[in-house]
Amino acid sequence: MDGVEERYDAHARERLVAEPPKRVDAPERLPFERDRARVVHAASFRRLAAKTQVVGPQSDDFVRNRLTHSLEVAQIARDLSRALGTHADITETAALAHDLGHPPFGHNGERALHGLAAECGGFEGNAQTLRLLVRLESKTVDADGRSVGLNLTRATLDACTKYPWPAAEAPAAGGVHADGVPVAGSKFGVYADDAPAFAWLRTGAPRHRRCVEAQVMDLADDVAYSVHDVEDGTVAGKIDLTRIDTAAVWETVRAWYAPDASDDALDAALARLRAVGSWPTAPYDGGRAGLAALKNVTSDLIGRFCGAAQQATFAAADGPFVRYAADLVVPEATRAEITVLKGLAAHYVMQDERRVAIQERQRELLAELVGFVHGRPDVLEASFAADWAEAANDAARLRVVIDQVASLTDASAEAWHRTYLRG
Repeated sequence: MDGVEERYDAHARERLVAEPPKRVDAPERLPFERDRARVVHAASFRRLAAKTQVVGPQSDDFVRNRLTHSLEVAQIARDLSRALGTHADITETAALAHDLGHPPFGHNGERALHGLAAECGGFEGNAQTLRLLVRLESKTVDADGRSVGLNLTRATLDACTKYPWPAAEAPAAGGVHADGVPVAGSKFGVYADDAPAFAWLRTGAPRHRRCVEAQVMDLADDVAYSVHDVEDGTVAGKIDLTRIDTAAVWETVRAWYAPDASDDALDAALARLRAVGSWPTAPYDGGRAGLAALKNVTSDLIGRFCGAAQQATFAAADGPFVRYAADLVVPEATRAEITVLKGLAAHYVMQDERRVAIQERQRELLAELVGFVHGRPDVLEASFAADWAEAANDAARLRVVIDQVASLTDASAEAWHRTYLRG
C-alpha cells in the first residue's frame, strides 16, 4: 500500500471485541483487508442481488440491482481512494456496505418502513446498515455472548457512516432520493439502541463530521447512480442523449434535486457534458458498436467527475487524506453535471406512471407484512425470534419485526406475502 497502512494508527485499527491472532498457516491479511472480506461474505451483501436499484431486479437481465450497483460504487471508490492516497480497502469496504440496510423495494420500501416503525424510532437505510454491521450480522460475540456483528475496525465502521448523527440531531428532511422516491424522514445514521456501538466507533471524531473515506464513498455512490441510471435508461430506449427536452428536464431537476438551479447554469453543465469527446452524436441502436460507445461515455464521465474531485482536493490541502486530516472537495461545476444526469434519468425513467403504481402496491405489501409478522412472531427466522424473546417492551419487539421484514429481498417479500396473506 506504499506506506498508506502506516497512516492509520492502533486506534483506527481497533475492533470493538479484541480478536486473537489467526492461525499461523492462514494467508496473511491486514486488518482492513479482513474487514472487506467480512462484508463480501455477509448474508446481507448476498441479498443485495435481489433488491431493487431503480427497477425491480426481476424485470430485465441487464438492469442494475443493489449488488451490481454496490460493486460499481466500490470500484469507483477504490480508484479515487488510491489516487488520493487514502486506504483503498477502507473506502472499498464502505462502498460495498453502503446499501446493506436497504429493505425490499429500495427507497420505496424504506419510505414505507419509516412510517411503520414510527413507534420504535423510524427506519433509515443508513442506520439499518450500521445495525447490520454492529449487531445483526453474525461473526463475533462479546464477553456476554451478544452479537457485535462483523466486528469491523473503527476506521472502516466510521467510513461506512454516511450520516454520523442520531435522528434527534438530524437536519430537516426534504427532497427525493436519487431514484425519485421522496425522502420520508430526516437522514440519520444510528438508532437509539445502537448508540453504544456508534459512540465507540466515533471516539475522537469531530461531532457530525464525516471522515474523508466516507466522503469518497458518498461521491462514488453519487457518480455511479447518475451515470449508470442514464446508461440503463438509454439501453431501455427511454433516454436519447441526442434529443433532450431541456425545458422539461430542468423543471424535473428543480422539482427533485436543485430547486434554485437556473436554466443558464443547467444549460452550461449540459454543454460541458456534450463537449466530452465520447458523448453520442447518433441515437443508441442496440448493436455492439452502439453499446461500446455508450460504455465509453460512461467510463469517460466517471473519470471526469473523479478527476475533478481529485484535482480540487489536492489544490485545497496538502494531505495526508486520511480520516479527519482533510476533506474531499467536489467542484460545484462537477456537482451540477452530476445533477443534470440525475435529471435525465428522473424525467425520462422515474416518472413513468406504471412505476408509480407499482410503488404504491409495494408499500401496501410491506405494511401488510409488518402487521402480520407483528401478530405472528412464530414466523420469525431463528435469529430474529431470539431477539423477540429478549425484547423488553413493545417498541423493541416492533424493531425486531422491522429488522425481519427489512432483511427480505424483493422476491422473498412477495413470497412471504403470498404464503401468509394469500394462502
